Amino acid sequence: MAEPRDENSFGSGREEGLEPLQPLDIVSASTVDALVRAMSQTAFGGRRLGEAADVLEAMVRDEACFRVVTISGAMTIAKQGLVLCEMIDRGWVQAIVTTGALMTHGLTEGAGMLHFKHRPTMHDDDLFSKGYNRVYDTIELEKNLDAAEQILQRSLRDIPDDTVLSSHFLLDRLGAYLAREVPGKAILKSAHEKKVPIYVPAFTDSELGLDLSIYQEHRKRAGKPRLHYDPFVDLDDFTDRIRQHERTGIFTIGGGVPRNWAQQVAPYLEIRQGRLGIPEPLRRYRYAVRICPEPEHWGGLSGCSYTEGVSWGKFVPESEGGRFAEVFADATIAWPLVIRAVMERLDAS
Repeated sequence: MAEPRDENSFGSGREEGLEPLQPLDIVSASTVDALVRAMSQTAFGGRRLGEAADVLEAMVRDEACFRVVTISGAMTIAKQGLVLCEMIDRGWVQAIVTTGALMTHGLTEGAGMLHFKHRPTMHDDDLFSKGYNRVYDTIELEKNLDAAEQILQRSLRDIPDDTVLSSHFLLDRLGAYLAREVPGKAILKSAHEKKVPIYVPAFTDSELGLDLSIYQEHRKRAGKPRLHYDPFVDLDDFTDRIRQHERTGIFTIGGGVPRNWAQQVAPYLEIRQGRLGIPEPLRRYRYAVRICPEPEHWGGLSGCSYTEGVSWGKFVPESEGGRFAEVFADATIAWPLVIRAVMERLDAS
């Protein structure tokens, strides 16, 4: 039978360096930053959100850090594009890895086209007949996608026949088109103007990928050679940028291919050295923030938790200075709050 505990030996919490929590006072929190800071002193998702703002702030203030943003999910049609534009325009981002779908919806929005709220009383078979493509609770018009194809074709006019295509080349051409032809903010325009490459590893898995195939057919019918598309151009370009920076950070919305593609750069450099004998630097992400509602066992992380990623050599362990924050929340709620809070901190300093 266990001996009864001695109440005189009970700790107060402070001798172990435990940080006391604080009640959330929403009355005294007069700014978004004040609210997020106060949430970091609470529990559960609120604390994680506050900690994410702290890690992102440290990442952005580290001027020597190469910062990568990865995004999956329907974030552009969900009207979060200006959040990413703000990050790009403020110089918080040096590379973006995302999906072709996100860039397609961002292109139609950036070109001045509209998305609409889905009305639950409308049936999907009726939506199909009207050319209304449903994305959860939102509508992308088929007319918008037809216009996106025309924009892609115009952006690729007059390129040499020996051009080797890659996703970051194509998206930069689209950004240049928007910068020339369309007023207002757009992700592709901001990325082009700030020289931030956007990589789409699974480019053919998108409307833009299909549009490129249609463009190739038009070239064939015009008696022109088919342009070569090489996805390894993206991998080599991204790896070379990471190679040039000792400190790196990653800010992730969702999971999917973008997240893992960006994270695998550290093992890639390691195996190049080990298997090919090519001298390569050690590059692991020092800062990492992820906003995704899914736990590990659902599979949506597609690139593991940050602590698991340490075992793959993708991240600097916390014992060596790595800083991680993982927020299990809908990004349309958490992402704007984190960005606005850090904006207020930096603007005030």
